[in-house]
Amino acid sequence: MDATKKIDSQGSSTEDTRNLEFLFDIPLQVSVEVGRARILVKDLLQMREGYVIELEKLAGEPLDLYVNSRLVAKGEAVLINDKFGLRLTDVISQTERIENLG
Repeated sequence: MDATKKIDSQGSSTEDTRNLEFLFDIPLQVSVEVGRARILVKDLLQMREGYVIELEKLAGEPLDLYVNSRLVAKGEAVLINDKFGLRLTDVISQTERIENLG
């Protein structure tokens, strides 16, 4: 390794960080999926307030975190100052995320 490189607490060199700085201001869409369901159009049209849709996930299962429609982590719902949040419990490895780009 080049002796002039500085390594930060995450193991990245400051040189690597500078090379990526142009990416830091790119907006990303982040979404959390609670579960999925398939319904018929006729059921969709009959929905009213109070209608319940049964999801495929069981209560207590980890929620999926997607960035630009790509799964990047799993976590659990938390309540912070009357707002929902997601505590990450399992982050998909960087290698797996790169492999799933294609």
